[in-house]
Amino acid sequence: MVIGRLANGLIQGVEDAGSALSEALFEPVIRVGVTGFARAGKTVFITSLVANLMDRGRMPGLAAAAEGAITGAWLQPQPDDTVPRFAFEQHLAALTGPAPHWPEPTSAVSELRLSLKVQPRGMLGTLSGPRTVHLDIIDYPGEWLLDLELMDQSYDDWSAEILARAEPRSAAAPFLETLRETDCDAEFGETAAQALAESYTAYLRAARADGFSDCTPGRFLMPGELAGSPALTFAPLPRPETRPSRGALRREMERRYEAYKSRVVKPFFLDHFARIDRQVVLVDLLGAIHSGPAAVEDLGRSMNDILGAFRPGRNAWLTRLLGQKRVERILFAATKADHIHHSQHGQMTAIMEAMLRQARDRADFAGAKTRAMAIASLRASTEETRSVDGAELGMVRGRLEDGRDAVLYPGTLPEDPSRLLVPAQQGAERWLDGDYSVMKFAPAASTLKPGEGPPHIRLDRAAEFLIGDKLR
Repeated sequence: MVIGRLANGLIQGVEDAGSALSEALFEPVIRVGVTGFARAGKTVFITSLVANLMDRGRMPGLAAAAEGAITGAWLQPQPDDTVPRFAFEQHLAALTGPAPHWPEPTSAVSELRLSLKVQPRGMLGTLSGPRTVHLDIIDYPGEWLLDLELMDQSYDDWSAEILARAEPRSAAAPFLETLRETDCDAEFGETAAQALAESYTAYLRAARADGFSDCTPGRFLMPGELAGSPALTFAPLPRPETRPSRGALRREMERRYEAYKSRVVKPFFLDHFARIDRQVVLVDLLGAIHSGPAAVEDLGRSMNDILGAFRPGRNAWLTRLLGQKRVERILFAATKADHIHHSQHGQMTAIMEAMLRQARDRADFAGAKTRAMAIASLRASTEETRSVDGAELGMVRGRLEDGRDAVLYPGTLPEDPSRLLVPAQQGAERWLDGDYSVMKFAPAASTLKPGEGPPHIRLDRAAEFLIGDKLR
């Protein structure tokens, strides 16, 4: 029986290797990770991208589409049988049906395979004929990606960092009060641990609602099947002056933190992150600006932490895990560009570029190509210009979720990104020279022409950066 199992394992390994070789030589696979924080629009991005790759009439910025090199596109079963399938058809129906509405956001890993028939150009293409390129899209929460930072942090270091950030935030007051009332060196009791974990989780939810992104551990907000488990029942505690005794609450919190890293974080990166070739990070930049300087500073720090996660050498354990494997291209996309007039899209992109500058330079040096871009996965507004007190103001018009039409002037983003980033870095409580509004538009009712996907802004350019080189 043992010999039989070994033989079966050997045969399966040979078959897997042969399949991988066949894909590499004849049917290449591009694995694109798509992540983002709450309200950034991951579900809409994936749905619109796939729909527009299948019907390419609105994709002139994707060279292979504009030149007619893509001759066909179809969905087929994904290669990972244990990962839920991204519900593309249901989400597209929600966005483009007779009563369009935003689909329910995803809160766990899902996957979708789109296969493209590509006819290469030139003499070589004429001789070789068409080939199939598989695009595997892996959707996962951005909060989970931030957990990578935990892998190189001790419990005490993580706690100190979290508590320092929480101290000035009003949303953290109930948790900090619970912490002050708890004897962290007392003998461990499950009731005390649960009270702390519940209070800390409530703080994370409130912080996310206030526009903050640094909400770790990420699974506390999206626990899934781990809800109530010891691996998700801990909280940050102040650094002790001496090593706590065995059986103390503090020692158990530290043990559970380490269990979270080894049993939750590491398997995620082994199973999914390690195989990603290209990465999209979606950012609700306008929402952060509306929330104020502290939210902008937090978003910039989180974006830099994420970019550091893809940089070889940044995390020793991940470098050993991946070897020479690295993500080749990383796109940071500021979503909801349709919520401001197109005349401000340049400022929106410039702010993203400035927020990424330091960490992006390091990633570029390491070989990864990065880009910042302002996009709208699904355009939900139209533009108009109005004269107000003698000034021409660019506005956007859209349908609210209650069905009413509304016209929004969101404010003017500064030409110089430092006008926003410096006050954010200095801890300003509010913007001194601007008031930035944001409105929740519902998807616009529209009739799609044959061969056209949903309307968007720069989704074709995003696709060109991410996969265009693989379609030539």
